[in-house]
Amino acid sequence: MYENILVLLDCSPVDDAIISHIKELARHHNSRVHLFHVIHAHTLDQERVMTTRVNECFSRASRLFEKEGISVDYSSTEGEPAEEVLKKASEPTWNLVAMATHGHKAISDFILGSVSDVLKHKLNKPLLLVRG
Repeated sequence: MYENILVLLDCSPVDDAIISHIKELARHHNSRVHLFHVIHAHTLDQERVMTTRVNECFSRASRLFEKEGISVDYSSTEGEPAEEVLKKASEPTWNLVAMATHGHKAISDFILGSVSDVLKHKLNKPLLLVRG
């Protein structure tokens, strides 16, 4: 059912919640997992630091999946998170899109914007949201 799962990471502690859920789901469905992150930087220095952090995040997460025998790969892009995530998640490859949420309240979601909110309203495929 879920042959290819897109897992959206924000490289923060909430990622652990979605990783543990997806490990179980991927093992049960013999799924391939693709990790994805959007780098939202305003300067070259910020981009360099964030790229290093994302690569470390991908390495750590990949090891957790590989340890369970789950096929995993990853990619990142630069840009506006909601826009880039929606573009990636809309690709026909994915049978499931999954991410952890921070649990912001409605006001802060409105002010900060929420990738999960965009996906809930615009994505036309199964979406798993796990509170981090």
